[in-house]
Amino acid sequence: MEDYEITETLDVTGQNCPMPVVKTKQAVDELDAGAVLEVLATDPGSVSDLGGWAETTDGVELLDQDADEADGRYTHYVRKTE
Repeated sequence: MEDYEITETLDVTGQNCPMPVVKTKQAVDELDAGAVLEVLATDPGSVSDLGGWAETTDGVELLDQDADEADGRYTHYVRKTE
């Protein structure tokens, strides 16, 4: 893990597009600026979906993504910047 502390964890395992992005947006909206949300997903599309969402959304920064292909789990770290 990098030099950030996880504020909250969102578990969207078992949910497919667009729910990981929808739930992530809802969770980020509830956080304070600077908070880091860890998102646990099983949808392989969540890697590109959350990446694209973060790129086109003001106030959020995608810090890191970790894909465990063998386990079918994807972890994303999103910081609320404003």
